[in-house]
Order: sequence, then C-alpha cells, then structure tokens
Amino acid sequence: MEFTLTTLGTASAHPNVYRYPSAHVFNIHGRLFLVDCGEGAQVQLCRCGISFSKIDNIFISHLHGDHVFGIFGLLSTMSLLGRTAELFIYAPKDFASILAFFLSHFGEGVKFEIHHEVLDYKEPTKIFESKSVEISTFPLNHRIDTYGFLFKEKEPQPNIIKWKIEPNQLTLREMAQFKQGGDVTRDNGEILKCEDYTYIPYIGRSAAYCFDTAPFAKLPQWIKGVDLLFMEATFAENMAEMAKATNHSTAKQTAGIAVEAGAGKLVIGHYSSRYKDLNVLLDEAKEIFPNTFLANEGMVFEVPLKKLNDTNEE
Repeated sequence: MEFTLTTLGTASAHPNVYRYPSAHVFNIHGRLFLVDCGEGAQVQLCRCGISFSKIDNIFISHLHGDHVFGIFGLLSTMSLLGRTAELFIYAPKDFASILAFFLSHFGEGVKFEIHHEVLDYKEPTKIFESKSVEISTFPLNHRIDTYGFLFKEKEPQPNIIKWKIEPNQLTLREMAQFKQGGDVTRDNGEILKCEDYTYIPYIGRSAAYCFDTAPFAKLPQWIKGVDLLFMEATFAENMAEMAKATNHSTAKQTAGIAVEAGAGKLVIGHYSSRYKDLNVLLDEAKEIFPNTFLANEGMVFEVPLKKLNDTNEE
C-alpha cells in the first residue's frame, strides 16, 4: 500500500537552470494527487513516469507564479491526450479568473469538466475523502491567500486473528461483522467482542505540505504527529530578515516547526536560487531536527507502513 511523495520542482521564484518551480505528487494507494503546478510540471511528470491520466485532483497552494504557471500547459496536454474524466482543482478563489481565461482562449477541444473547488478557510477543513485517504487544508502565513494540505491515510478495517477462526467456529457472517468493527451476538446469547478476535494491521500514515509560509503559532498544532512534513526552507538563518519580509521560512525555523509538531521526518524544498550548495540549509535544519532530508528533482520519499502487531496473523 503505497504512500509516497515525488518532488518534481524545488526552486523558489527566481528562474534556475538546475531546478524547476514547485510541483509535487503524492501517491496514496495508487491514487495520484498533484500539489502545485509550477512551470515545467508536465515535463517533470514525463521524466518521472507519472501518468497524466491518473491525476484527478490538483491542489494549488496559492497563486504566485512559481506555483501555478504550469497549469495551462498541463490542462492543454490533458486535452490533447483525449482526456474525458472530470478534473478537480482545489485553489484559492481568485483562480476562477485564471481558469476562465484558459477556457476562453485555449479551451477549444477540452472534452472534460474542470471543477474549481474554492479554498477559503480560516481553520483546518476537510476538502477530500475517498475509501483510503482524507485531505484537509489550512491557511498559511504568506503575502496572499495560501493554504497547506494534510494527507491522512484512513485506519484500515480490522483483520481477523486467523488462529481463532477454527477453535471458535467463526462463521463467514460473524467474520464479516468483525471486519466492520462490530461485536457478535450468537443465538445462545454469547457475545464475542471484536477486539478479542481482530487486530488493526497498521496505523494510518500522514503527510503535510506547507509552501509558502512564515512560521506561526498554530501550524505545529494543525499538523501534530505528522509522519512526513514537506515544508519550505527558502533561506538560511542569516537571511532571517529577508524571510520575514517575504513571509517565508528559514531552514532553522522549519526544523523548529518539525520539532514542535512531533513530525517523523522533515523534507525541505523551495530553495532560494542564491544557494548553490544546499548543504547550508540541510546542516542548519539538522542541528534542530536530525531526521531532515533535502528534496531534489525526481526524488521519491516513502512514508513507511507502521504495523501494530505482526504476530496476530499467525
């Protein structure tokens, strides 16, 4: 059961021949979620072997160009490929005029519906739910309306403890009831507790995306206990005044957020083009939060499965 992050673009606003602007893909149980769509996103999707047709949901954190300039090209290519499946784009309200411009000038031949799901929230709010995942959004602290995203894998159904089936003569109906989390009452009045005959095979995993933002008090609370935090580290600490002026974060500040949130792993990105050696940012973050990693184009970060009890299957 896959839960991965593929980083397609790690640059901030200034053009950079070595890096692409922000675009990333979360793969959760085979379902793909594109987060931000900077210039060149579709080229990077091709390079990483990610199918355009499998992307049904796009999440745009905010409407600065380095996070959205790639959307026209991606939508056009989806049309050229003959897409008919509807597409959902979660973006701030002003994206409506961008989408209207695209459709009026380049929309001829688009055979699929594009739904703009407006992001306009003051507190964390669930915006997507499927059988295996739920996604929430929350406001960030940037110069314009900007949103982060929290991806949470749903808790799986209980598994039957196999060695208890035969001695207790469990029926298919009873096991199905256990799988739904319910207790079983037999005809003779005997009650079989679900917790005595099942186990949860793994704990639901989570990942948070926080681009672009300056630190603020509520953020660690909103992503508490996240397994993977993917957050901007635009500047080193000696550029803290620049970070403050532009509502960005330093690597040290981002690492502090990871510590306060109790994150399992921190991946940093959105680097200023002034940094040729990214170890400056990595080393700074690692001093505060040792389990920190640099994002680079095409890298895949896995959120590993967390099993509760392997022996119950025996």
